[in-house]
Amino acid sequence: QVQLVESGGGSGETGGSLKLSCAASGDIHRRICMGWFRQAPGKEREGVAALDSDGTEVYADDVRGRFAISQDKLKTNLYLKMNGLQIAETGMYYCAAGETVCVGWSREPFLLQPNEYGTWGQGTQVTVSQ
Repeated sequence: QVQLVESGGGSGETGGSLKLSCAASGDIHRRICMGWFRQAPGKEREGVAALDSDGTEVYADDVRGRFAISQDKLKTNLYLKMNGLQIAETGMYYCAAGETVCVGWSREPFLLQPNEYGTWGQGTQVTVSQ
């Protein structure tokens, strides 16, 4: 079983930066893919960024070029560097891990879909103000 713990959330100003971290423990192996998801008030949980098994970075259209996802070699730490923060990006940010999403062909279209992941952290709140 995989356990995930997020940290690094807090308040930020519009245009500012934050870096989120996710510490992973348990059954971490090469067939696990991980990503970041956001649930804003009154909205469904949505994918922000994810890493495919080959290291390919996948981003939501509205954060591409501003956010950067990264991971250490052993997959024990996942990061999300958030630049140019916008008010609409306020929400609870969750780290997630999945196995089925990490196998098979044409994985990228599924990597930002929350229902493809089975393990979730408790989340870290990000609040962006003017």
